[in-house]
Amino acid sequence: MQTENIGKRYEATKEQLVKKGKRGAARILYGRSVLIVLSVFLQIFALYAVAAWLTLYQGIAFWVLNIIGFVLVMFIVNGKSNPAFKMAWIVPIVLFPIFGGLLYLLMHAQTHPRRLRRLLETEQKRSAIYMHTEDVIRQHLSQESKHNENLAHFVETKAGFPTYQNTKIRYFASGEEVFSEILKALEKAEKFIFMDFFIIEPGVMWDAVLKILKQKAKEGVEIRVMYDGLCSLSRLPYSYPKQMREWGIACRIFAPIAPFFSSYQNNRDHHKILVIDGKVAYNGGVNFADEYINQYDRFGYWKDNMIELRGEAVRGFTVMFLQMWYADVRGSRKKQDIKDSPARIEREYGFYLTGEVNSLKVGHLGFVMPYADSPLDDVYAGEMVYMDLINTAERYVHIMTPYLILDNEMITALIYAASRGVDVKIILPHIPDKKVPFALARNHYPQLIEAGIKIYEFLPGFVHAKMFTVDDKRAVIGSVNMDYRSFYLHFECATYLLGCPVIADMEEDFQKTLLQSREMTEADYMAFPLTQRMIGHLFKFVAPFM
Repeated sequence: MQTENIGKRYEATKEQLVKKGKRGAARILYGRSVLIVLSVFLQIFALYAVAAWLTLYQGIAFWVLNIIGFVLVMFIVNGKSNPAFKMAWIVPIVLFPIFGGLLYLLMHAQTHPRRLRRLLETEQKRSAIYMHTEDVIRQHLSQESKHNENLAHFVETKAGFPTYQNTKIRYFASGEEVFSEILKALEKAEKFIFMDFFIIEPGVMWDAVLKILKQKAKEGVEIRVMYDGLCSLSRLPYSYPKQMREWGIACRIFAPIAPFFSSYQNNRDHHKILVIDGKVAYNGGVNFADEYINQYDRFGYWKDNMIELRGEAVRGFTVMFLQMWYADVRGSRKKQDIKDSPARIEREYGFYLTGEVNSLKVGHLGFVMPYADSPLDDVYAGEMVYMDLINTAERYVHIMTPYLILDNEMITALIYAASRGVDVKIILPHIPDKKVPFALARNHYPQLIEAGIKIYEFLPGFVHAKMFTVDDKRAVIGSVNMDYRSFYLHFECATYLLGCPVIADMEEDFQKTLLQSREMTEADYMAFPLTQRMIGHLFKFVAPFM
């Protein structure tokens, strides 16, 4: 956030807001989303009807259904998922054996998640030749500390992403700041532009980017754009990729929202990745919509952040994008069209990672570890890296996050850090974007405050930044929120930094944001509206799905 803009709330004109509202309403009323919503309601009604019909048959049917419910509960209890997810399913199955059991079976009977997992694993194997930590970096990590070497080993062996050096990083404390730099970088593109973002929406921000993309496509620059399927519900027309292709831009919707129940619909592409020519990459919390650069006042001032990387670590984000792109492309076909050969792998991966596009050398400047987290494996890298930072902090852990919906493991780690004398501070929004998650976040306040953890709310508006800084030596920035969705359900990405000069800039921004925030107390919690506190309690058992 620019110093002179801290706390300032931007006002859109009434005409802009009315036009935006009309466009959104038209897309909802006349778009594909109506069919999807109606289809989902029909499925709920069908489930209820089947459950009601089965309840008419007492005797044998009653016992058979209860046995099925018991088997499902035993299956869930013995599964690998987080205990909070187990409880969230067990409660409805026990209370409503028929409806709860049918819903569970319907949600978990889909084959698409398993197929996508296999495709992603295939892409990781195909690109593995380019994803290894150099021996000299391993030696430097070992000299730095054995713990950091171990963490790098975990991320490389379990998540598939190596550690780099020779990377220069700049920190941007707001969407406005990074937006101008992104436009400059896009203007300089010569070979390729890769974009993978959770949200893209027409407006000042995206229109400026799209103008450059169209021109670059005419100049022969290869452009690939991927965005999450939720955008097609209200922000973009479903046919938008076709329009982009007419402009010479390859475009894909990741997991378009389909009119049926599926656990796969929960696995959204929450990435924020921009790679240009293999020389520069951007990662953080900013999407391509106008609220992210405060073009209009949606929830007060929108506090966000992003980093720019130049150097070797850009390779990590290049491969990260290509893995998702190829997995999604092949996943959309009835049969895989892959006839692997070294030449094909070189053409699909190596071309973008070798030679002139990656020749930039900037010096040591610490260690940089870009990494992705998939909900389709059992690694949970996003949460594990956060837990590692908390559990090994010596002086402080400073956190900015828009959401705070924590599992027992994370609560235990935070409380343990505070009990060791570590200064644990968390900055959250004061103006929420979603009422129920906000109530769930505030529901944690009494337990955390009692343990000595300091909770702050950013008074000017909404905090969307996802950032950890630890002991002036380590930091993480990216797309990973502190909630179940980011830890277990979404495709996420982030950048781990060790010994990088930019960490000082990140901590300075935290301190500036702290000055615009108010520390919460137990008395503040008791002063919150009773309805909000009740919502926090009532929705806690379904928090894993929020």
